[in-house]
This record gives sequence, C-alpha cells and structure tokens, in this order.
Amino acid sequence: MQFNELNLSQDILRAVEELGFSEMTEIQQESIPLLIQGHDVVGRSNTGTGKTAAFGIPAVESITELNKKNVSVLILCPTRELAMQACEEIRKFAKYKRIVKASAVYGGASMERQIMELKRGANIVIGTPGRVMDHIRRRTLKLDNLRTVILDEADEMLNMGFREDIESILADVPKERQTVLFSATMPPEILAITEKYQRDPIQVKIKSAQKTVELIDQYWFMTAMGRKTDALKLLLAAYSPESAMVFCNTKKTVDELSEELIKSGIRAAGLHGDMKQAQRTQVMNSFKAKTTAVLVATDVAARGIDVSGIDAVFNYDLPQDNEYYIHRIGRTGRAGMKGSAYTLITSRRQQYDLKDIARYTKAKISELPLPDKEDIISAKAEAVIHEIFGAPKPAENAYDILDRLASQGVDYREAAARIINEKLQKEIESLPEFDIPKPLKKGSRVGAKTVKIDLSIGRTKRAAPNFILGALVDATGMSGQDFGKIDIFDTHTTVEVPEAEYDYILDSTNSMKINGHKVEVKLYKGNTKDKSSFKNKNRKPETKSKPDRKKSAYGSRKKTDIFGEYTANRRKRTKNRH
Repeated sequence: MQFNELNLSQDILRAVEELGFSEMTEIQQESIPLLIQGHDVVGRSNTGTGKTAAFGIPAVESITELNKKNVSVLILCPTRELAMQACEEIRKFAKYKRIVKASAVYGGASMERQIMELKRGANIVIGTPGRVMDHIRRRTLKLDNLRTVILDEADEMLNMGFREDIESILADVPKERQTVLFSATMPPEILAITEKYQRDPIQVKIKSAQKTVELIDQYWFMTAMGRKTDALKLLLAAYSPESAMVFCNTKKTVDELSEELIKSGIRAAGLHGDMKQAQRTQVMNSFKAKTTAVLVATDVAARGIDVSGIDAVFNYDLPQDNEYYIHRIGRTGRAGMKGSAYTLITSRRQQYDLKDIARYTKAKISELPLPDKEDIISAKAEAVIHEIFGAPKPAENAYDILDRLASQGVDYREAAARIINEKLQKEIESLPEFDIPKPLKKGSRVGAKTVKIDLSIGRTKRAAPNFILGALVDATGMSGQDFGKIDIFDTHTTVEVPEAEYDYILDSTNSMKINGHKVEVKLYKGNTKDKSSFKNKNRKPETKSKPDRKKSAYGSRKKTDIFGEYTANRRKRTKNRH
C-alpha cells in the first residue's frame, strides 16, 4: 500500500515523498489508519520495521490550529538516543507543516535548554521517562491538554526499571486520551499496562522475526574464551567491513574491547550508558560519518541508533535474550540491502543457546572455521594487485622519479616492491597469531597419546568428577569422551587429556570457574605429596575412569535429557522476562 493512498495532508505527503518513502511497511500499513482514527493501539514489531513512521506520521497529522499552542502528543522512549532519533524523524515528517514543534527531553543534557524549547511552544514532546517526570515536577512540562501518549519500545523501558515512572505519567495525564504502545515482546507487565490504561485497544502484530533477518547471512565461529578478541581481529581483517557494529553484554567489556581494537590500529569507538552525552554524540557522529569504522556497544546504548550502510554485525558476546539477537543483527541488512552477522561461541552450552535462537528466528546460522592468517595475508595481497590494476595511468613525473631512483641503484622493481611491502605491512601488522589446534572429534581420544593437566581445585573445595568434567566440556566445546581418568586430591585434581589438545585446552580454560572458584590449569608434572596429603593413608583419591557413554558430562542423565532440560529452562526464563 502506498502512502498517497492514505488520507494524509499534502504537507506530510510532500515530506514523505522527499524522504524517499513510497510503499508502507506492514506495521505502518496496519497502524497509521487506526491511529489517525483515534483508536488505542498495541503494536508488536521489531527494530528496523518502520515503527517511528508508524506513530510519527499520525502524531504530526494530529496537530492542528486548535491545539498547536499546547503539548498534544507525548512520546516516551527508553534511551536518549532513541528519543533524539524519534524527534529527528518527526521533524522530517513535519518539514512543511510549520505549526508542528517537536522537542526532545532526556537525561544527560542541559535542563535549561530543554526548558527554553518547551517554553517556545512545543506541541510534540519526545523524552525518556525520568526526564519527563523531572519536567512535570518542575511544571515546565504541562500535560493538561494532552491528547495522545505513545510508549515506544515499552518492553525495554520496563526492563530498565521505568515502570513506576510510566505509571505515574499515565495516571496524571487526562483520562480522555489516545494511548498507543509499541513493543517487540509482550511480557505480563506490558499486558497489565494495556489492561489498566488503554480503552479497547486494537492489537497489531506483524510476523517480523523472519522478515527482519531474511536478508542477513548469519554465521558462528567456535573459539576459546581467552582468544575472543584475537578471533574478532581476524574476522575484521578477513571481511574488512567499512562500517560494523560489535555487541557486548557489559559496559566494562565495551571499554576493554574498544581500547584493544584501537591499539591494533582499528578505527573503533565504544558506546554505553555510563558515557556523558557529549561524548556519546561525538561517537555517533563519527560513526555516521564513517570516520569510525567499528562501533562497540551494549544492547541498551544501541537502541535508537539508525545508521544506514552497516555492512556487518558481530556478537562478541552471545546475547542474553532471543529478541536482543534480532535487534542486534537488524542493524544490518536494511532497506533491502544484504547484510552479515557473525557470532563468537566459546562453549558447548553456547552452541545450544545459539540453536535455540536459530529456531526462534527461523533462520539458518551456519558454522564457519576462523579465517587462517596466511589466507588473510594472501587476500590482502590480491586486493593490492586489484587496486594497482584499477589505478589511473601515472603522470610523467612518476616515471622521472623512477629514473632518478634507478640512477642511484634502485630499479623500478625494487621501488615498487618497497611501496607494496609498506602497504601490505600496514594491513597485516596487527593480525594476531592464532595457531591453536582445533579440538578433536568425538571419541578421538582412543589410541591417542595423552598427558595430564593439573587443576587447582580439590576435595577441600567440594570438587566432584562430574563438576570437573562438566566445566572442561563447557570451556573447550570438546566431548566428555575426549577426557580420561580424573583423580581428585585434597587441594588439586589431575585429568588425562589428549596431548595434541593440550595447548587448546590450556588456552580455553584460562578463565574457568568450578563451584564459584577460579581454577588455574597447567601441565601435571607429578607430585610426591599427593598420597601424604590424605589423613587416612589407606584412602584412595576419587577417580573417574572413562566416562560412561550413557551418562552426561553434567551428571547421570543422558546428554539429550540434560540439554533438553537446559533448553526448556532457558525458554522458561526468557518467557518470564518477557
């Protein structure tokens, strides 16, 4: 359905046409007519489906000469970035409707400047719940004549603890109003707000999970926990995205990772909620201008970011929620363009989590091996060759320079080689060494030469064979059958492992915890004190021989049972969060 088929004013149609919009998205087609008619609406839609226009166009259309001097529309957003983005979009729709004055109010910015904007006669206010409440208390935001309240990303606002503020705002505004709610998910808290504050709302639900990701190629890579940063550097070098986003689960990881990428010569910047507004704005402007090639961000900080031309999304950390995965990868593959999403996996458990995400999104997420350093260097060399082939014909003075070099004993081949070498070195000098052997296939321990590793946890810290084996399987992604005899002593434990996998296991377990204790893993060289460490000299160490094929690494159930239970529990937790 085309925008010009709606009963919209010519001012809005003109602005929409200039923005390059012609055909409506599904959420716009379903929502805009209902909102213009004044219905309460509950819209369920994911990021990247055109929600801002779905509520922004009716909001602009609702402003008339009669209500232009008062705040008529209030839009609540979870983050300042999203509030700024929504305000910017609404101003674009109102370009030719001069009576519309949109103002954004959010924390981290000058209160005085926002008060001045509101006093100038804003009739559409977009803001975060906390700052809106501040203005209401100061009486600098008066909502006596409010006609429409819109909650954008309502589920995220509840996740961030804004429920009390939202309910306070809804309780204080006129009862005779239109209440609109957009959310990616519908947890019980959302349904409670809908029931309490909306009147006969019309549900608008679009099947966007698959549509959001269908143009995105999705891959995952197995790597050791301690080598995730090196793995990311290899992927960035191999795929060379002009613009990419890297998602982390914590602010600390954002700071550490962005700093490490910058040290490696990558044009990266971090973005999270603890940064000052001026700094966040600077980072976003740099990313939009392509000065920054890689933006490292948390999920919450990335809400409201709308940057076109993002080539790839990297999940440095596996998202903690299925919907977060969709929000993340939806940053690429927009406007009909192809995109790519890459996820780093560090354990068998995360593999099962990713399979759960794939089922939820109805998408194929394929495993790929991490690119080889030598292959990356070869690819960079090929790129230099293509660049030289495509270069324009040299000017005469370029040949003059070659002649001068030749007279000093440097022929043209040597001169060209020096320049090419310098260019190549800039491309490959920051590539990490990544020659850790891959884990053996299931059952490959049989007949293989073995060594013992020593773990700094024993009986005094309640270590048990199933805990030890489970932690090793989780950290390495190897099968329980790849590990041999486990001997638990008072203060340490030894485990028999394939010699060929020793380096891999050592690296994969460098941050491993068992029973909440950080465990140091090293090569076992024998210890004469092992026997004497027992009070009862006749007592033998707890031993676990070759694992029973019918038992899980986590206990006595079959593997299919334990992982099935894990997946079911994870779904239950996800459902409860929503």
